[in-house]
Amino acid sequence: MNMMRISAFALLNMNATLLNCCNHCFVSLSSFHSYRKYGTKNAYSSFNGLDDALNSFNHMVQSRPLPPIHQFNTLFGSIAKMKHYSPAISLIRRLDLLDISWDVVKFDICTFNIMINCFCNLKRVDFGFSLLGKIMKLGYEPDILTFNTLIRGLCVDGKLAIAVRFFGEIVKKGFQPSLITYGTLINGLCKTGETSTAILLLKDMEQVGSCQPGIIVYNTVIDSLCKDKKVNEAFKIFFDMIDKGIKPNVVTYTSLIHCVCNLGQWKEVKRLLNEMASRNVSPNVQTFSVLVDRLCKEGMITEAEEVLELMTQRGVEPDVFTYNALMNGYCLHGKVDVGRRVLELMIQRRVLPDVVTYNALMNGYCLLGKVDEARRVLELMIQRRVEPNVVTYSTLMNGYCMRGKEDEARRVLDLMASHGCQTNVFCYNILINGYSKSKRIGEALSCFRDVCQKGLIPDRITYNTLMGGLCHVGRPLDALVFVDEMITHGLALDLITCSTMLHCLCKSQHIDKALALFKMIECSGLHTDVVLYNTLIDGLCKAGKIGSANELFLSLPAKGLQPDIYSYTAMIHGFCKEGRLKEATELFKKIEENGCVPNSYTYNIILQGFLQNNETAKAVELVQVMVDGGFSATACSKGLLANLLSDNGLDHSIKKLLKKFLGNT
Repeated sequence: MNMMRISAFALLNMNATLLNCCNHCFVSLSSFHSYRKYGTKNAYSSFNGLDDALNSFNHMVQSRPLPPIHQFNTLFGSIAKMKHYSPAISLIRRLDLLDISWDVVKFDICTFNIMINCFCNLKRVDFGFSLLGKIMKLGYEPDILTFNTLIRGLCVDGKLAIAVRFFGEIVKKGFQPSLITYGTLINGLCKTGETSTAILLLKDMEQVGSCQPGIIVYNTVIDSLCKDKKVNEAFKIFFDMIDKGIKPNVVTYTSLIHCVCNLGQWKEVKRLLNEMASRNVSPNVQTFSVLVDRLCKEGMITEAEEVLELMTQRGVEPDVFTYNALMNGYCLHGKVDVGRRVLELMIQRRVLPDVVTYNALMNGYCLLGKVDEARRVLELMIQRRVEPNVVTYSTLMNGYCMRGKEDEARRVLDLMASHGCQTNVFCYNILINGYSKSKRIGEALSCFRDVCQKGLIPDRITYNTLMGGLCHVGRPLDALVFVDEMITHGLALDLITCSTMLHCLCKSQHIDKALALFKMIECSGLHTDVVLYNTLIDGLCKAGKIGSANELFLSLPAKGLQPDIYSYTAMIHGFCKEGRLKEATELFKKIEENGCVPNSYTYNIILQGFLQNNETAKAVELVQVMVDGGFSATACSKGLLANLLSDNGLDHSIKKLLKKFLGNT
């Protein structure tokens, strides 16, 4: 390909970190010696493994005259294709340092490209760019493979922003990108969620004209949009592709079907399947597996079984993913015995169950409380040489904790460590939750300390679970310490946990602490709801701070919140407790005016207020309303009404009403 020569100065200044080419490339090669790995021959090699290739190299360098560089390149390329990148680099270095004054093998751009490829595969793309600088200093001209390899290296290394800048810079200098260049960059962008940038590149390809996107590029973008649940945008690209004369294939349809399945758009799924048939595109195992998986997750097990039967009829053999999806569906819906038969069927059909298979079965047993059966599945998978992973152990731990057997769960954690499986914070969260629910807060705190000592980072769930546990045993002040710690570590507060803590602080009469926490919540930007305000309003009322409670109650509309029946009931209770019946009555009348409906507790609260403040006439009037509305009296109301009935001076008709009311309750 004809290209404009790119100046080394322009490239070196593009990114100082990656393109620092001042040092000779081979100075750094010795650092790679420790990476040497030896393996067996693969499908790309013409040698019987690495040793055979090394022997060939030794024979070649001893030959006189030396073989031409293209023969060495074949050797180096074969070693690289066997994924022995460090040895390939070492051999190139040896050839470069070969001191034969009368016979020199001059490297060509292919040699350098092989070396750059090795660096990139070793995740040292910075060395690759250093070598690019050397190439240009020696007067060689980088070719399309050079730049494609570097762009791929940046993408694999997650340096997408640098890859995009590098792409733009070399295009400005006259480099004509190929389909592979675009495809590599678009694939990298899509994998990292930068789909919008990938679409811009796709449009650029369409407009340039010299490098039109093919089905693979379109599929990459469509699949990425589908994973982002941007179904409308995915279909737009799909229709644009068809308009350009590119026929969708099974990969295209599978991505779209997967997306609409996840969105529950079953009519669209059926339409796409019919369209596939009309275009003579046959569903493959991935297409069917996607359908089985989603149907099972939606609880449509019968339909999933029908899809599996259809697969068999069409001669498409289910794979491990298909069976795993079906087994997970059975297990999630309590049909573990059927799931167990799926495992046996897999073995009969020589589809090897993997760790996901066994995990699904274990989870099914744990959900049914059959933890001992789940433990036997763990033993079975170890016996069959399937390595348990963190999900395996955490599933069993959760099963034990659900049954209140936290000590057994702890032993599973120890077993996990002894088998060399790396523990994570999720495992400890399960234990902390189990201990907290059993009110064994000491053990929960011990687990938290273990998390910190092992260098793991507690997450939002860790803190929320522990704080909830402390509140559960009446230690809200200790829980407050963890609120400060969460904020220090930049973790968002949880609304449910904060409500629990507010309730606990109010209940234990730490109103000042509750107010301080409430202000902290407001300042944190956490989206609050009326439940949180109700908790504090109720706490303030019970603490006798009716003025503060009323102020907070009246502020709700300004905060975009509407008082609910619990807000009104809390305030009415507060007013009654303070003997402010006029305000309680006025607020009671406003309940229905503001679109709320009083409940039994509301009626009983104001009834008790009337009775405790000797407002007998109002109490009797309210009892009649409660009788007509079918409301019953609480134990407290019954006691107060019983005292009223003992009054000999009470009118006979009133006594009859009260007896009727108490008799109904």
